[in-house]
Amino acid sequence: MAMLPFRPTPFFRNKNRAFWSLQIAGWTGLFLLRSMTALANQQPPSFVVFLFIEAITGFSISLVLSVIFRQLIRRRPVVTWGMTAVALLLAVVLYVFVEAWVLSLYRPDSESSFMQLLIGLVYLPMTLLGAWSALYYAINYFLQVEEQADRLERLEAQATAAQLAMLRYQLNPHFLFNTLNSISTLVLLKQTDPANAMLTRLSSFLRHTLESQPGGKVTLRQEVETLKLYLGIERMRFEERLRTEFRIDPATEMACLPSMLLQPLVENAIKYAVSKREEGAEICVAAQLVGRRLRIIVSDTGPGLNPDRPRHTLPGAMTGEGRVQSTGVGLANIRDRLAQAYGDDHLFEIRTPPEGGFTVVIELPFETEEAADTVVAKPPLIPAIGQAEPMKPADNPPNATPSSPPHLPGSAELRRTGSDL
Repeated sequence: MAMLPFRPTPFFRNKNRAFWSLQIAGWTGLFLLRSMTALANQQPPSFVVFLFIEAITGFSISLVLSVIFRQLIRRRPVVTWGMTAVALLLAVVLYVFVEAWVLSLYRPDSESSFMQLLIGLVYLPMTLLGAWSALYYAINYFLQVEEQADRLERLEAQATAAQLAMLRYQLNPHFLFNTLNSISTLVLLKQTDPANAMLTRLSSFLRHTLESQPGGKVTLRQEVETLKLYLGIERMRFEERLRTEFRIDPATEMACLPSMLLQPLVENAIKYAVSKREEGAEICVAAQLVGRRLRIIVSDTGPGLNPDRPRHTLPGAMTGEGRVQSTGVGLANIRDRLAQAYGDDHLFEIRTPPEGGFTVVIELPFETEEAADTVVAKPPLIPAIGQAEPMKPADNPPNATPSSPPHLPGSAELRRTGSDL
């Protein structure tokens, strides 16, 4: 479809121009209509001069009424309608007087008295000025309602953006507290090189999160790169206990989603699957296209939901058996962010496979940067430790490699001190 070379502008965007356009078009149209009617009724051509003077009189009186109505429209209703009735009555009297006087000059031999002319001509000025006044108030009240609706829409958008920012910033303290505790422990153990590496990656991760807008969207590729940077920091804490796998369909890499959407899901898996077990767990992040929707699955091989431990109910998260229990603030936070960004057009589901583990399934409308209003975040400044491989299914080997995190002496003390919240 060809694009227009210009952008349409609402008619009432410039209220002054709209008023003069309507004013000139209305009274000109009335003059032309009455002139054609008079000529069709075999009136002399000179009668058009009388009709022209009549139109000019109505045009001028309506300008005076517009000034008066502009002052009355924002007053109390009693004052507005009372003063409007008085002003309209005076305007009709003046209009009829001018019209009768001009007609008496045009037809000096008329047998009708001046008073009879006034009474006989009153219906048309009353109809015209009454309709003009009603239209004036109707248009201005419509514009006021539209302006209030636009203001309310802007306030709602600002409130939504503020709520999205609050929800996203709510996720940072848990991760930041644990990481700073780990760095503090490394410093106490005089492990300066690992502490410096961890601090460098933490600063890079925080800089990356600050550069992305809280209410904006990023591509799945950028979200996964950010996630790998986060996992590189956590792998320095948990070493070989944290194993990850990415199964990202290349067709989904340019799909857009809210920034920092997957990090709390992975943080939740680390908190309840990796840190609670001595052997750790594997976390898998998968993405694929299902029709025109993006499906993201974050799963772990941990113990899953523990029925002996009380948890808060997570509204909106459903399984095949009904309601399930939340594992903390992170899942409810993700649910709220999805509701703010997509309304009802999304799926957020928690599953507990029979073989164990914990799975979160998210389905979103498939959007690209061209189709969505996105705020693109910059890529991570440095690659995550142990995540230098491309976006394809890959397991992190338990043995240390040049891309694996360095072994931290005293890791047992580090894990105890840097416990998860």
